[in-house]
Amino acid sequence: MSGSERLKGYLPAYYDDVLEMEQLVGTEGPEVDLLASRIEELLDQSYPESATWAISRYERDLQITAEAGKPIEQRRSVVISKMRGHGNVSGSLIKNVAQAYDGGEVDVSVTPADYKVTITFIDTLGIPPNLDDLKNALNDIKPAHLTLEYEFRFLLVRDVNNVMTFDQLKQTPFSKFAFRRTGG
Repeated sequence: MSGSERLKGYLPAYYDDVLEMEQLVGTEGPEVDLLASRIEELLDQSYPESATWAISRYERDLQITAEAGKPIEQRRSVVISKMRGHGNVSGSLIKNVAQAYDGGEVDVSVTPADYKVTITFIDTLGIPPNLDDLKNALNDIKPAHLTLEYEFRFLLVRDVNNVMTFDQLKQTPFSKFAFRRTGG
């Protein structure tokens, strides 16, 4: 429903055929639509998950240095994880922060005897594009004596043999194949 129709609905029926009211409603209706869209846009900026032009304000408030040319989704994930990364460090906190970056399921296992935390990306194939941001965020919140390790999921022969067509294989980036494990 347009703004003009909405405004017309608020008026008594005897204004339906009054030329001046039709002109008034016709000119004010688009302004009402514009106002409604601006309000909705402003509300989107109130949440880092949907912020666009206000993401720089979140970065400034959280003391995050934004890299030029970084996609907005990655900038959002840095902001969200920084907002989540306050409090005592636990496996669930690390998982919460890691999932904010990756957007998929992440498993975190803690080996207290070795002072080691292993982060396994379950839903993501290959290395996440903003892994360096995640490493920086986790290094900011973890105690200095803990070591972080990252495990990635790659396509193995059993995942593609008699499962994927040749065309599917051709379209899959090489970075999604094999198995790799890196330290933090």
